[in-house]
Amino acid sequence: MLKTFKQHIFSDFPNIKDKKILIATSGGVDSVVLAHLFSKLDFKTELAHCNFQLRGKESDMDAQFVEELGKQLKCKFHLKKFNTAQYSEENKVSIQVAARELRYKWFSEVADSNNIDHIATAHHADDNLETFLINLSRGTGLDGLTGIPKQNENIIRPLLPFSKEQILTFAKANGIDWREDQSNTETKYARNKIRHNIIPTLKELNPNVLSSFTKTINHLSESRVIVDEKVSEVLTKIQSKEGDVIKINIEKMLKLSNKKAYLYEVLKNYNFTEWSNVTDLLEGQTGKEIYSKSHVLLKNRGFLLLKERNQNMNDNHKFYIEKDVEEIEEPIKLAFKNTDKKETVTKNYVLVNKNLVTFPIILRKWEEGDFFYPIGMTGKKKVSKFFKDEKLSRFKKGQTWLLCNANNEIIWIVGMRQDRRYSIDSSTTNILQISI
Repeated sequence: MLKTFKQHIFSDFPNIKDKKILIATSGGVDSVVLAHLFSKLDFKTELAHCNFQLRGKESDMDAQFVEELGKQLKCKFHLKKFNTAQYSEENKVSIQVAARELRYKWFSEVADSNNIDHIATAHHADDNLETFLINLSRGTGLDGLTGIPKQNENIIRPLLPFSKEQILTFAKANGIDWREDQSNTETKYARNKIRHNIIPTLKELNPNVLSSFTKTINHLSESRVIVDEKVSEVLTKIQSKEGDVIKINIEKMLKLSNKKAYLYEVLKNYNFTEWSNVTDLLEGQTGKEIYSKSHVLLKNRGFLLLKERNQNMNDNHKFYIEKDVEEIEEPIKLAFKNTDKKETVTKNYVLVNKNLVTFPIILRKWEEGDFFYPIGMTGKKKVSKFFKDEKLSRFKKGQTWLLCNANNEIIWIVGMRQDRRYSIDSSTTNILQISI
């Protein structure tokens, strides 16, 4: 295995020979063998061990073992204790996700503070197959079927071509000790169920399943390159950027032979999960929105607009609100309904003579030269003068929205003052209530 490992390293990672490498070392056979292999090839390595404090004394004994391994291999040793359970609870993520987030963040910190070039993890061919099957069972696109990448930025995975069996054989043949994590034998986690129940069956059906799987992964990865090239070509035609907002041209998107597939490729990195709702947005009404945990996707006339949540659009951006829209969530929350009441308006809602309104109405930020006819006053007033009289800060001015008729006349400085041209009187019968 050492000979094959050496060939693989110098073939697939030709630039790391003289680099410093931090080996993520749990104490299990995979990471321990990886540390020994690098040591035998005289690489400059350091060991990093995470104590997640999930298995009591066993966790502490793992840390002690890796520290001794560092002394044996003459490698600098880094140790970090985490309160993983607390992090999991506070961030509302599973223990597995918590451990992954904590360790990779810490690995990066260690690498930065010690001038380390690469972080090496001990993922192997069996891990790759497990990940493929997990993604397949949950539903995934082509990305989820191309396996674990051999390199992500400064993270490398040199054992991906090797099976668990090869790693164990090397360890036993070379008298290498390691620690066994008993939690790996439990089947309450999806990965362990696949590892202990499904993969052994696959190996019975086909003893060469790992080899066959590796060939499949390579074919899919090559297909991924072709897809990426085509998607990049299409994106230049259908997508543009306006400030922090990505604009997707709906008319051009609908002309594509497989619009759903392209829409997925455009939006896959923005944490959307309800893809049927996303594709329905192409033909949905203006003002409709879809949320992910990080972004909002808005249908605005001929475009889908993508932006980060809780971030203001470009100040010059306009939102168009169609006649039948009952509410909007972005950029501010507004509700629209027909009503018969004629009570006094407040700062939080206005009553508008709907017969005077031409749709789509426009929600926008104020512009120099804007004026309106404030209700309760005679004559007109510049919006800038109104803001000055109201003692609005520059920051507050930038947060204020204007609701305008289709001809750009102001209906309401939202949350502040209505324009009297669109107010109701005793004879008005078609009334629109607009509320914050």
